[in-house]
Amino acid sequence: MKLAVNILLSLTMLAICVWLVWPTPEQQEHIEQAARALNFTKFAPYLVGHLLLVGLTHFCRAWRWNNLLHPIGVWLSPGRLLAISSVGFMAILALPARLGEFVRPALIRKKGEVSAAAALGTVAVERIIDGLLVSLFVFGALFALRGPGAPTWMMPTAYAALGIFSAAMLFLAFALRWPKKTVHFWLTISLIPKISPKIASKIEEKLLELIRGFLVLKDKRNLIIFTLWSIVYWGANGMSLWILARGFGLDLSVLGAFATMGLVAVGITLPNSPGLVGQYQYFTLLGLGLYLDIGKSGDPDLKASAFVFAVALHGIQVIWYLSMGAIAISSRHVSFAEVAAARTLGDDDEDASSTMPA
Repeated sequence: MKLAVNILLSLTMLAICVWLVWPTPEQQEHIEQAARALNFTKFAPYLVGHLLLVGLTHFCRAWRWNNLLHPIGVWLSPGRLLAISSVGFMAILALPARLGEFVRPALIRKKGEVSAAAALGTVAVERIIDGLLVSLFVFGALFALRGPGAPTWMMPTAYAALGIFSAAMLFLAFALRWPKKTVHFWLTISLIPKISPKIASKIEEKLLELIRGFLVLKDKRNLIIFTLWSIVYWGANGMSLWILARGFGLDLSVLGAFATMGLVAVGITLPNSPGLVGQYQYFTLLGLGLYLDIGKSGDPDLKASAFVFAVALHGIQVIWYLSMGAIAISSRHVSFAEVAAARTLGDDDEDASSTMPA
């Protein structure tokens, strides 16, 4: 039932976002002209620069996970760490409703040593810290744009994103200091113990195991290193978007590139459509619209270039992560059998997936 609901939400998001970004026949003509007008010789240096930064982004995103795993006693060789991360990133992109988030924890579980629930806790910390960093930047960028002419959705979105991830960070802090009391409190207000004490007991057990993955928050050294890697990761990500935008002739500022990146990052935390199709383009165009004149009355050629850019940006991401995942599976560090077995979290970790934040 839960899987069916996730898939339904994913397909609903796909339909809504594709409908929102689908161009009119007149716009399609301008888009075709913009695509044909792209000079590959002039565009190539920007593409190379973009790909180099995408590679740096991929490395930082994978490598920093080490600093979340060490506090729970997991030590992976560089090759296996990069391979598992690459397969996990591919799964996040390919699978609907963020079901791919379970792949990395499932690949490092060891019965009697490291449960998938504890490993899943490290991914939860990663998502929450990333969300907080991005929402802080998005809030600052959008706050600087506030004014009478600003879109009505802008500041409520900024406050909502900041509030959600701040609340999640607060939960992490309380869970570390008072794990049993915190879990008991949230279960009580959820009314699950009244409905089914047996299920509530199982969830409580898995939540407490999940909190093991929060141990990095007590390890100052690993937490600082993880945060530094995260800053480099998001910095390279924002600059890669800016460079590619320049290649498409978009006069997007560096601040605009980072704000667009942030909106995309916040947007794809929602139940994601398969492959982020439509969703990625919609939030990219939403961010560009704050800094470029691509509204209803804007320059149609500029709007067409922005649309081609959004499609290209998403396409490069898809090709990159699918390629890196395929290379990882064909390497000696991760076998196809392991990936196939990672479809479930195992009998020892049954229901752990229910504790993963959306």
